[in-house]
Amino acid sequence: MTALTQMKCEACQADAPKVTDAELAELIRMVPDWGVQVRDGIMQLERVYKFKNFKLAMAFTNKLADLAEEEFHHPGILTEWGKVTVTWWSHSIKGLHKNDFIMAAKTDQLLD
Repeated sequence: MTALTQMKCEACQADAPKVTDAELAELIRMVPDWGVQVRDGIMQLERVYKFKNFKLAMAFTNKLADLAEEEFHHPGILTEWGKVTVTWWSHSIKGLHKNDFIMAAKTDQLLD
């Protein structure tokens, strides 16, 4: 499979398929620092990034905002002193799509 960071998000309509259990097992291995959470019956990817201070956390948040706008796929973001919690899911299908894994991988790349 092509590296997730080399892929682009595709337009996701309400009738787009959610990832299957087999796809989930394969894709989650490609973003090993991410976990799957279920909130209100909706499967989501989540990761907490740690930073030395609020300014660095905010700088990361701003980079993530730019990436989200570029890909037109937007996460849940909670920025706090020393950490940023990022949550990806596809709102239109109320679950996980390959786009979410692409964006998780690209989010990790922002640390480089």
